[in-house]
Amino acid sequence: MAGVELKADVTGSVWKILATAGQQLAPGDTVMILESMKMEIPVIAEDGGTVAEIRVTEGSPVTEGQVVAVVTG
Repeated sequence: MAGVELKADVTGSVWKILATAGQQLAPGDTVMILESMKMEIPVIAEDGGTVAEIRVTEGSPVTEGQVVAVVTG
């Protein structure tokens, strides 16, 4: 089954990664938190599933629309 790409909603940096590859997620679980302009923006797994891949590291910069993680159903 194809994965669902989770994308950054804002340009900023990765403040904290809360999930790891292989982890099961419930709908609404937070995968990571981005920081932009001193605001914390969560990246949420809307449908749940298994984290297939985390494509960023803590502290790394991200741009709006960048794929930061992949979740499979």
